[in-house]
Amino acid sequence: MLRWLRQRAETSRKAEELYGNVVAAARQPDFYGALGVPDTPEGRFELVALHLFLALEVLRGKGADAEALARRTIETFVIDMDDCMREMGVGDLTVPKKVKRAAAAFYERASIYRQDLIEDLAQDLAQNLAQAEPGAPRLTKSLRGYVFANSVERGEGAAGLAHYMQAASSALADHAFGEFVNAGMASRLLAAATSKHKVSMT
Repeated sequence: MLRWLRQRAETSRKAEELYGNVVAAARQPDFYGALGVPDTPEGRFELVALHLFLALEVLRGKGADAEALARRTIETFVIDMDDCMREMGVGDLTVPKKVKRAAAAFYERASIYRQDLIEDLAQDLAQNLAQAEPGAPRLTKSLRGYVFANSVERGEGAAGLAHYMQAASSALADHAFGEFVNAGMASRLLAAATSKHKVSMT
């Protein structure tokens, strides 16, 4: 019993640390400045969801301990959504419904992003063989819809986010998410994305 409690406590500690890294990655100013992500509760939610997806993908298929950590990290995300909504003044009776919708929105995005990354990677491989310019049309389209409300003017921002996500997904094949954030990999990949895709805010 004591061993189980210790394991649960350790999993909770790791989940809080992992989720803290997710939030830190999502708060990088260039997302909101150079790429034009709306600096609103909705925009910030989208970037947390994006990075939570990337963090949980690292844990997929890694065994029971990783699955337990993934579950606990999602629980931490849900608790954070609950706290944020209460701080924003959402009524007690409404909070559970909004939190449930936020969780459902995350799962919807995770499923779409996973499939988009797979299909865009396959297309990139084919284009490389044909010596054509690689891209991420499916992921860019999904991000433009979710993050930028299908704004045509923010097309470069969506392309930049897709560029960042592809590079991050590749980097995370060899690195833990905490290392990805704390060793500066996330910020370097974001800088590379913004150098190619910068939104004009005029």
